[in-house]
Amino acid sequence: MTKAQDPLTIPDIKTQCASEALYAKVHAQIESIQQKQTKTGKPYYEYTLRDAAGAVTLKAWQDTAGFVAAEKLAPDDFVVVTGEWSTSQYGVECKDWTIHELDRAAIETLLAGTGDLKIKQDEDWQEIIAFMKEVVDPRLNAMAQRFIADYGDRFRRTAAARKNHHARRGGLVEHVAQMMRTADKVCDAYPRLNRDLLLVGVLFHDCGKLWENSFPEAGFSMPFSLSGELLGHIPIGLEVVNKIWRGLMESEEAEAWKGISPSNEDVRLHLLHLIGSHHGSHEFGSPVLPRTPEAIALHHVDNIDAKLEMMFAGYAATPQIAPGIYDRVFPLPGHLVEPLESIPRPAAGDSPSASEPEPAPAVETPEEAKTALADDSEQDPPESRSTEGNGWLFGG
Repeated sequence: MTKAQDPLTIPDIKTQCASEALYAKVHAQIESIQQKQTKTGKPYYEYTLRDAAGAVTLKAWQDTAGFVAAEKLAPDDFVVVTGEWSTSQYGVECKDWTIHELDRAAIETLLAGTGDLKIKQDEDWQEIIAFMKEVVDPRLNAMAQRFIADYGDRFRRTAAARKNHHARRGGLVEHVAQMMRTADKVCDAYPRLNRDLLLVGVLFHDCGKLWENSFPEAGFSMPFSLSGELLGHIPIGLEVVNKIWRGLMESEEAEAWKGISPSNEDVRLHLLHLIGSHHGSHEFGSPVLPRTPEAIALHHVDNIDAKLEMMFAGYAATPQIAPGIYDRVFPLPGHLVEPLESIPRPAAGDSPSASEPEPAPAVETPEEAKTALADDSEQDPPESRSTEGNGWLFGG
């Protein structure tokens, strides 16, 4: 077990302590402190801590440093927690941990983002901007540029969800960037798709979450809002698109769009349809079902990224319950199974012997074919042969 040096993110701690205990510290913000009692009536405190990448819950038992500190600390305080981290059947635990308030410099560093996550989110944001600059349709291009200019800062601190996938500050940037990369490849495979519409639809599909899942400028605790609770992100997203559209239609540049085909109104309606239908069914909150090729593509691209992100995160942080089998990650339908390892593709210019075509089989003469059939007829029937090593799960 190593000694704590630089602070780790909460997901890093969860990943590393899944296999062995480690002594580490984490910089985080207190989301909540709740006083509770055991079944025997003994008091304890339950802390929920958050950083930019995730959350963890710790229990502070009586006569521990965390129990004493709970009377002085409060939600939204920034703290450093140091202790021995491990994973049990109850999840991540920390033993003999201490907790202290962070100084101002450490708080500013934490809020600015740290480590690989910050690098990834910065790169993803630049890729989103690059994709939007390539949009040819002037109406859709203008919509994207206005949205980024007006709401970019808020976008960059919004989560894609409260739980399950990309549920962290800036998670929506990661989700949208990956969806754009996937949608771009889908358009290559299906050239009849409207690439401009699909990519801009990806940008806007979850834009209502800027008012449902957004973090404050100086914090990691996601507040609740009346608009998020009473409307949800799909109706909010429809209103956001309409608001930006009305503003653009009143601008001077809109004069040049009047003679463009498809018409301005058709572009607006198709973009709204992508937002309204992206959940794919009424059961999951879409007011309308996908009715265009771009709507079908957007729904599935969204679903693929959400589910794969949950799976990959599950492999990193979920304990194995048997060799190659991991505990279930909600809301995925069952236990995760270790994926099949890929064989690396040869580098450009390489021509390994394994990839060379095999020589064509020799052509049998009629006499040779008759002899082969006679030989086969003398063998045991298929149901009596051994199945060992031939790929059958069970016998004949």
